[in-house]
Amino acid sequence: MILRKTISCKDLPCQDINNEGHFVPNIEVDFDKIKIMMIAEVLPNDPSDYFYSKGKPVFMETTIQAFRDSGLNVNSIEEILEFGFYLTTAVKCAKIGYSVPTQAIKNCSFLLEKELDIFPNIKVIMLMGDVAIRALNYIVKRRKEERVIPAGSTYKIRESEFFWGNIRVFPSYLMTGKNYLIEKSKRRMIAEDINKAIKYIKAN
Repeated sequence: MILRKTISCKDLPCQDINNEGHFVPNIEVDFDKIKIMMIAEVLPNDPSDYFYSKGKPVFMETTIQAFRDSGLNVNSIEEILEFGFYLTTAVKCAKIGYSVPTQAIKNCSFLLEKELDIFPNIKVIMLMGDVAIRALNYIVKRRKEERVIPAGSTYKIRESEFFWGNIRVFPSYLMTGKNYLIEKSKRRMIAEDINKAIKYIKAN
């Protein structure tokens, strides 16, 4: 099924965000095969740098490195999909400054909720950074359920186990962007979290 046909934002209501950078990838995904959803922050300012773009997108350079750090020898988004991972962002537009506006996270959490609902076999959600954590908590709050990820630094809470219903949820770190290449400790922890997610899938 083509992803763009299932979710879209027609009104683009958000302010202080790069609405011109809004898009949903026009890719075909076997929804039944996906077991792990990895949610990053926002779209890149240049669409050619997104996970599913052709060539050598910047997002994939650091993401492939994250998977390789975990021991998975992957070279492309297609191979990552074959392993049962689906990559997306919490916000479907690019950001203007350093931070992502709260209202944009809230608004886009409705799209993320639709996106989550179309994957029937998701067993793990990996929240790659604070924006993704906040987006999932907005979804849960709307459903009048208990907060999935508590407040606190990712470093302190990531060793605990969190569940949203039958789905295991891993709070982790953003694996895209230049900062990821610098912070070796975060690279190590992201690799650990990917390994934990894979082990959980194999055990369940």
